[in-house]
Amino acid sequence: MSTSDRVQADDAKEPTGLLRHAVFFSFKDSSSEADVQKVVDAFAALPSKIDSIVDFQYGVNNSPEGLDDGFTHCFLLSFKDEAGRAKYLPHPAHKEFGNVLRPHMEKVFVIDYWGDPKQPKLDQPLLHAVFFQFKDEAPADGVKAVEAAFEGLPGKIKEIKAFEWGINNSPEKHDHGFTHCFLVTFDSEKGRAEYLPHPDHQAFVSVLKPVLSKVRVLDFWAKRP
Repeated sequence: MSTSDRVQADDAKEPTGLLRHAVFFSFKDSSSEADVQKVVDAFAALPSKIDSIVDFQYGVNNSPEGLDDGFTHCFLLSFKDEAGRAKYLPHPAHKEFGNVLRPHMEKVFVIDYWGDPKQPKLDQPLLHAVFFQFKDEAPADGVKAVEAAFEGLPGKIKEIKAFEWGINNSPEKHDHGFTHCFLVTFDSEKGRAEYLPHPDHQAFVSVLKPVLSKVRVLDFWAKRP
C-alpha cells in the first residue's frame, strides 16, 4: 500500500483497505503436539462461526533469521472494518477458543494494521512478517525514511510478489511495544533466499539501523481453513 493511499488512524477520513489482525503464539513445553493442534484447529474453525472474519491465513514459523522471540504459530485474520473486529473480539465463539488456548499458551503477540486488498494473491504464499520497534529518541523523519525505504523495495527486488505495511492499531495491548508491521510475500523459499542478502535489502537495513530498537520476524506458508 503506497503512502499516498494510506489513511492513518489520526486522519479524519474513514480508514481504507482491510483491517489485518496478526496473532502469534508460543506454547508451553508441557503442551503436546496434539494439544497445540487442538488450539490451531479451534482457531481455524472461527471463520465458520464469526461472519465478520473475511479472510483467515495461518501456518508455522519457518523464518531462517532467528528473530522470532520463540513464537511458533502465526495467524492472519482480516476484517472489512473496525466494526468487524469489534464484533469478533467479544464474540462467544472467540471466547470459547480462548478457553481452548489458555491452558497451553506461553506468550501471545498481536499487531493490527490496515492492509491492502489490491495486492496480488498467490495460491501458496510465503508470508514474511516484519515488526519494528523504534528508539524513543528516533526522529519522526528517520522513521518516515524507514517507511519509504521499505516501501520502495518491491520496485527493486523482483522476488517480492506482494507487499503491504501499516501502523499498529490493536486495542488489545499485546504488541510488546512494536509499532510497525511490514508484510512481504514470496512464492518460494528461493525467493526469500534471494531477497535477504540482496544489495537493495541491505541498503534498506542501513537506513533502518540508526533508528531501530528491536525487530521481530516470523515467516509462514499461509494456508486457509
